[in-house]
Amino acid sequence: MRESVTEDYSVEVLPSQRRQAVLRRLTALGEVGFAELAEEFGVSEMTIRRDVESLEGEGLARRVRGGAISVTSRSYEPPFAIRATTAAEAKTAIGAAAARLVNDGDTIIVDVGTTTLELARALHGRRGVTVVTPALPVAVELGNDPDIRVVVTGGQVRQGELSLTGGMAEDAFTAMNCDLAFIGVAGVCAVPGLTEYNPDDARVKRAAIAAARRTIVLADSSKLGRIAFATVAPLSAVDALVTDAPAGNVTLREIAAAGTDVIGADVIGADVIGAGPTSAGERQRPA
Repeated sequence: MRESVTEDYSVEVLPSQRRQAVLRRLTALGEVGFAELAEEFGVSEMTIRRDVESLEGEGLARRVRGGAISVTSRSYEPPFAIRATTAAEAKTAIGAAAARLVNDGDTIIVDVGTTTLELARALHGRRGVTVVTPALPVAVELGNDPDIRVVVTGGQVRQGELSLTGGMAEDAFTAMNCDLAFIGVAGVCAVPGLTEYNPDDARVKRAAIAAARRTIVLADSSKLGRIAFATVAPLSAVDALVTDAPAGNVTLREIAAAGTDVIGADVIGADVIGAGPTSAGERQRPA
């Protein structure tokens, strides 16, 4: 049986999907209250308690008085395969919205991640685009497309993620001048900005941001307000955020207020929600 959630979610979810949302909130905030979650999801506190009991039984949460706390650290990175099935529809929509920002002939950076992989899938049909990537899944997805040139940075392969890290990957970006960098992150908020689970990946992301005229972050709603272990860059380094988060999201409002474009992604299309530089007034790369 499906249960309704609040207007911020604007969809109906299965109990299993709601538990995953509760788990993402726990991972982002470290602790949650039963009453707060019940109001947010439009269900009873008893329902939320049962959700938390289920998560506790799986070793993913611990109940405390009035709520629950996370048992995972900010450096814990869920496996790629699990992340790929989480918020899959949102990631597909975000990838499609991001692809609409790419013009034929652009040189772009496509970062590692499950959401950026959806962007890569949406790029088929573009002509004369050069894609620079530190992500082997992205290279495999686009490598046989005759109208797209793929440049792989090189570097050490991270098992599971199949991302390329280390000095070779970082140095590759210093010799490149790209139009757009599409960056995936574990978390994004006003302060400290963009964060990632793994410090090696974070360093490569910083190098990618420095190599592009504009930086566009792809993040589903579960990433907003989350702070992971390694800081990638402050919010001032981001020109636009593509996300499925509702306009009422508190973190989204803070990001828009900071001057970052917020591009909403859904199954219909993308609309600019926030205000900030788009085609004009591009952020300059440091000398």
